Amino acid sequence: MPNRTQGQVEAAVTEAITKFEREYLGRGPKEARTFVVENMVVVQLQGILSPAERQLSHENGGVELIKQMRTRLIESSSDELRALVEEETGVEVVSLHTDISARTGERIFVFSLDGNLEATFD
Repeated sequence: MPNRTQGQVEAAVTEAITKFEREYLGRGPKEARTFVVENMVVVQLQGILSPAERQLSHENGGVELIKQMRTRLIESSSDELRALVEEETGVEVVSLHTDISARTGERIFVFSLDGNLEATFD
């Protein structure tokens, strides 16, 4: 892998995760940002809920239902997400954590890496 800057790696991860969201879940985020922080890659996605999910979030039990469904979908594809991050960073992903706010339409991914990626950048 050629030497890339931290910004280039962060942009590549953002692009890969956005593409995944679009292809696997049928829609991409309105905004996406990635941050490399020591041995973690943090991805922040904004505006990921569909119009139907936004409507459902206002109904009784809707928030819990959306969170449960979205969590299940990500769990079933966690190997693919890990592989995307490993491919763009060159570092093994040890664990993946995620949460979604069904009220704001924001999702956060935290990929814990097997090494301090941030220290490898100049």
